[in-house]
Amino acid sequence: MSIPNRSHEELFEKLRSVPADKIAEVEDFVDFLRQRDAEHRLATSITRLSEDTSRKVWDNLDDADYDRL
Repeated sequence: MSIPNRSHEELFEKLRSVPADKIAEVEDFVDFLRQRDAEHRLATSITRLSEDTSRKVWDNLDDADYDRL
């Protein structure tokens, strides 16, 4: 994700004002955000990869009646 340099500088200034005893908490939160983003990208990729397979299973004449429900 790209953000303007100004936003980076504003964030860095805020980080500089965080008390030393809170730095680990901030770092944990940043790690959490990065992990959540990575998991979301992985789930999206898996979904896209499985679409063709799922389409072959669900898009058939036997299941056409369920499509109309």
